[in-house]
Amino acid sequence: MFMKYTPSRLKGWPRVAAAISLLALLPAVAFAQTSIDAVTQAGEDRADAGAAEQRQIDDVADQTLEIVNDYKSVSKVVDGLKVYNSLLQRQVDNQIAEMDALSTSIENVSLIERQIVPLMTRMIDSLEEFVRLDTPFLVDERTERISKLRDMMERSDVTAAEKFRQVLEAYQIENEYGRTIEAYKGSVDIDGNQREVDFLRIGRVSLTYQTVGGQHTGGWDPAARAWVELPPASFQNQVAAGLKVARKQVAPDLIVVPVPAPTAGGQ
Repeated sequence: MFMKYTPSRLKGWPRVAAAISLLALLPAVAFAQTSIDAVTQAGEDRADAGAAEQRQIDDVADQTLEIVNDYKSVSKVVDGLKVYNSLLQRQVDNQIAEMDALSTSIENVSLIERQIVPLMTRMIDSLEEFVRLDTPFLVDERTERISKLRDMMERSDVTAAEKFRQVLEAYQIENEYGRTIEAYKGSVDIDGNQREVDFLRIGRVSLTYQTVGGQHTGGWDPAARAWVELPPASFQNQVAAGLKVARKQVAPDLIVVPVPAPTAGGQ
């Protein structure tokens, strides 16, 4: 059965239709809002992921820079160690060369010592003969020095180097006598009696003596190998003046002393 259309019956339909349309649009609006929210959230998630990745990149860059700096520092240390090791190697090489040289020297010590000991013995013999033939000044002192050298040669607690040094020192002392002036006390046989005298030595060219008070003045005659007495009036004052100069009691001055004349044989 159909209802009859009347205007009064259709009067409320537009409102109903609008309501129906709104009800129909609600799911679409809700879906659209959900999609927008999802897109926004996805964008935020991508932004957060990008930021996290950027932080990771920054961390990796910082780590890489730190590694590079460490590498540069280590490289400098390595370069320094290479230079230092090269220097040490040269030092070690030099030390090895010195060790080889020392080993060779040690091997030759026995041979050198066997050769130098006879040489020193001959040197002492020559020195003793020289003192015996020389002007007889400081005889006891010089003879005792040679005797000590001979005793030293027999000692095992003295090295060959020290023995050689002392032998050379004795030669040097004898050499110094030739260019010095000296006054010392001793004794001389005068008229069969031992008399205390003052000796005056001028190098090796003149050796004179004088008793206290100047009563006796004499000198050594190399040709006769004996003491001879000089006339008091001739050299008494000169020898006395020479003794004062040698003792540094007066300032150095020109003195006249007896000097033996050379012989034809040079003695």
